Amino acid sequence: MADIARQASAHWTGDLRSGQGEVSTGSGTLKDAQYSFKTRFEQGVGTNPEELLAAAHAGCFTMQLSALLAGDGHDPQDLRTEATCEMVKDGPGFRISTMRLKITGRVGNIDQAEFERHVAEAADMCPLSRVMKGNVEIVHEATLTQ
Repeated sequence: MADIARQASAHWTGDLRSGQGEVSTGSGTLKDAQYSFKTRFEQGVGTNPEELLAAAHAGCFTMQLSALLAGDGHDPQDLRTEATCEMVKDGPGFRISTMRLKITGRVGNIDQAEFERHVAEAADMCPLSRVMKGNVEIVHEATLTQ
């Protein structure tokens, strides 16, 4: 049995190009958020799976980084992560090739080199990074601010 379980759902009507769908989360944070071919492969209004994956990875990674920093005696005052999920054409379809994490942090009692070490460790340890490991390149850029 799982220690933690979270739920989400998707509903779709129609074919790929002209159809549309909604995604919802069990918590209700997302409720019937619209997605479609245009939101995924063009620039339509709504969300898409890759954007949701990027948001989930940014959140997971940032929490992991905070835990590592605090656990090592540093003061994680403000951490911000921008995640960009990149897809490439792969045969008849697409695949997620790279997740780019751009991290900016205001952290007490740390220098840039130590911050970068913690960022690299968090990039390896967060549960979503571990799901992607071996399938998606995870690239990170860390900037320590004052």
